[in-house]
Amino acid sequence: MKDSVIAAQQTPSAQRSTRDLTRAAVSGWLGTAMEFMDFQLYSLAAAIVFNKIFFPDVSPAIGLIAAMATYGVGYVARLAGAVYFGRMGDRLGRKKVLYITILLMGASTTLIGALPTYATIGILAPILLVALRLVQGFGAGAEIAGATVMLAEYAPVKRRGLISSLVSLGTNSGTLAASGLWAVLLAVLSEDQLLSWGWRLPFLLSFGLMIFAVWVRRSLKESPVFEERPDVVDGVALARDEAESVIATADEHQGSVLAAGIRQRKGKAFFLALGLRFGQAGNSGLMQTFLVGYIATNLAVGRSVPTDAIVYGSLAGFATVPLIGLLGDRFGRRSVYLALSALTVVLAFPVMLLITSGSTSGVMLGMVLGLNVGVLGLFSLESVTMAELFGSRTRFTQLALSKEIGGILATAIGPVLAATLTAVTDSWWPIAAMLVVYSLITFGSAYLAPETRGRDLVRLEDAV
Repeated sequence: MKDSVIAAQQTPSAQRSTRDLTRAAVSGWLGTAMEFMDFQLYSLAAAIVFNKIFFPDVSPAIGLIAAMATYGVGYVARLAGAVYFGRMGDRLGRKKVLYITILLMGASTTLIGALPTYATIGILAPILLVALRLVQGFGAGAEIAGATVMLAEYAPVKRRGLISSLVSLGTNSGTLAASGLWAVLLAVLSEDQLLSWGWRLPFLLSFGLMIFAVWVRRSLKESPVFEERPDVVDGVALARDEAESVIATADEHQGSVLAAGIRQRKGKAFFLALGLRFGQAGNSGLMQTFLVGYIATNLAVGRSVPTDAIVYGSLAGFATVPLIGLLGDRFGRRSVYLALSALTVVLAFPVMLLITSGSTSGVMLGMVLGLNVGVLGLFSLESVTMAELFGSRTRFTQLALSKEIGGILATAIGPVLAATLTAVTDSWWPIAAMLVVYSLITFGSAYLAPETRGRDLVRLEDAV
């Protein structure tokens, strides 16, 4: 075993061409776009039609809460997927996991479009919807974490923030595609057509994207960082007991390198990453999920206005995301994080005043501002910062868990809590207050976090 480890450490660094980097970037962008397209398709359907076709025997307010709760169920499955596939990715490599997750997400999303409704099979319809939501979430729990890790580990150090932001651009692309499809459906179909068959089309169309993403990933090479890890032998990471035996017999340098990652107490980096995730995830759940249904149900504007606003905000994000990535490369992750989260706090109440003004232009401007500053901007930084916080031995697992636990605490629970609070208070102010709280948590985490720009991602230990 010792000889195998020494031989592995003496091999040349894994080399990747520009073509390999391009393929990794396209793969990460496609997979993340598909994940967010799937989830945005579902969240918009939950806000607009699922309360009528899967929960028709309750009041509109209770139906919206039930639909949002079903949306949140997927985040429980995402946590299970993060644990299972995260460990697999750290042990056997990133590529294998990304191939499996794309298949799980694509198949379950397509099948949602083929589900019979409550009117056809009764209570079995929402049960099947929840089951497919669980499968979808199980695959998605590791997809964005895997894409984030893969792209960060491929990227050149000086452009790591910009290139890693492509993962966030994938989320933006998926959101735009899903919102665009729903905007078209709402514009051209009548209410009866939408409820009878139109809602199925976006889910069924996602099948083509899945096939293309699988094709791209078949030729993707493994992460160079994974191959260079000192604890990886013949493509498989050493178990803890194996690594400890190597530490005991290796020379001082080799033993210290392995010991740094094997024996470090975990926790500090994880909780910092969880806090960084909290603001983006919570703001996303409010801006991209809850507010779509809230605007359509409570404000005197056209039914297509909230989805149109998401489309415009996503289009603006194609400039916001790479810009924030560049700023992170230029000024560091921490300072840009502090500025964005503080700006979100300042804008929370003005943005909600715009959205609830009753004017179409106010809704549009408020949604575009909130989405780009409090969601997409933070996500651009999150993609690279969380990867840099963790050591390579447990990067996939810790990144996936911090993302998904943050999702459960903020994104999944947030829309349900917002629906309840706005119903009780008959006001919009709880939404603004939640935006402030989420963003302050991220501000505090960024303040306590170390600067990670330029960190060597092959190192086994966490940054703190």
